[in-house]
Amino acid sequence: MTDTVKLVSLAVATPEHVIFQKEAAEASARLFGDRFEDFRHLARVFDSAGIQKRHAARPLAWFDETHGWQDRMQAYAEVAGALFVEAATSALHRAGLSAGDVDCIVTVSSTGFTTPSLDAQLSSRMGFRRDIERVPVFGLGCAAGVSGFAIAARLARSRPGAVVLFVSIELCTLAFRLDALTRPNIIATALFGDGAAACVLRTGGEGLAEVESTGEHLFPDTLDIMGWKIDDGGFGVVLAQSLPPFAERELAPAVTTILARNGLRPEDIDRFICHPGGMKVLAAMESALSLTPGTLDHERAVLAEYGNMSSPTVLFVLERAIRAGLPERAAMIAMGPGFSASCVTLRRAA
Repeated sequence: MTDTVKLVSLAVATPEHVIFQKEAAEASARLFGDRFEDFRHLARVFDSAGIQKRHAARPLAWFDETHGWQDRMQAYAEVAGALFVEAATSALHRAGLSAGDVDCIVTVSSTGFTTPSLDAQLSSRMGFRRDIERVPVFGLGCAAGVSGFAIAARLARSRPGAVVLFVSIELCTLAFRLDALTRPNIIATALFGDGAAACVLRTGGEGLAEVESTGEHLFPDTLDIMGWKIDDGGFGVVLAQSLPPFAERELAPAVTTILARNGLRPEDIDRFICHPGGMKVLAAMESALSLTPGTLDHERAVLAEYGNMSSPTVLFVLERAIRAGLPERAAMIAMGPGFSASCVTLRRAA
């Protein structure tokens, strides 16, 4: 059918700096060990997080110093801009297209911002047309890899033949806080990394996969589970201990409801492609979705190599799943601030 939205291409990108988990643990002990009495207990998360390394917008030494909004957003504009260009250019090249072919850009990010938005700042450098439509989205957090993909797919469906570029960029490490002597800050230091991904979507023609359905679920009275606490120093992470048990208890009913709205059941899904929020969250998701422990292998591999990059992480997982060979039907799932769950189902391209 000509109105079928296809994922035409997908590309990922990471910053040049690499921080190994052992280095992150040693730096955190040096910076927090004498100032935070519960650090020794929390430090075990560096070993249990399942992360070997992650990429970062700045070298490790940068995090020894205190940084305010100006430092953080200057770093964001520089590195996020470079990642946008790298990921978008690669995705367009793989699709056999140029920037001048793009009709609409959806850009998601929750770890920094620029005004004008990145897509406008990079328009001339990329070679976008003057009549391009821009949809920058902020605040969806880890769920934005799926939610933003769904927005891009719906825009592509509404304008048959239009080329929609979806870009997800997060520089989580720039939120690191020396002044935040809190459990969430230590866990974030052990867990989060930086990265970007870009997709090209269009109706008709060939592609890597067919976008079958999209949906979201917003859980009531859950604002305290995940998000940012914003103050003069920058972003401060909000991350509740209750997330893994919440996911184990609430994810399946939410996903079942989303699928049902699209005439599907969980048993219709051959492979769940999940955002790897952390090892405990992955175990909770496997339990909730009645999957054999260890099923989410691509997710664990991405987590080990890149850490939790927030929104683009699920697209890194999707890229591996595509390389391994997508089954007949897959479902991308991510949870994020709100608290919310997002789901997109994909059919294997004919």
